[in-house]
Amino acid sequence: MRTYIGRQQAVSAEDFAELALGTPIELWLGVKGESDEERAARLDAARDILAEHPEMPDDLVRIAAQVIKDNPDLFDVVSLVRPARRRAARRGVAA
Repeated sequence: MRTYIGRQQAVSAEDFAELALGTPIELWLGVKGESDEERAARLDAARDILAEHPEMPDDLVRIAAQVIKDNPDLFDVVSLVRPARRRAARRGVAA
């Protein structure tokens, strides 16, 4: 099934959120290795957008809920088996 926002096809959850919100996901989540100055500028831009569109947080929650509903496997948690600890073999002669 294909999902379109306007005339653009959303291929991934990130595409869907970006197209639905009209902003890149990185604006809200940041990017790895960004400087303090870049982070401050990004947060300022995000504040400006939220001031202009106060309904945006509600839209984001609805989008996130839809993504979770459509992709329940995102939260499939599998317990990892811990390997048994091995004891160091004692070598030598018992006294």
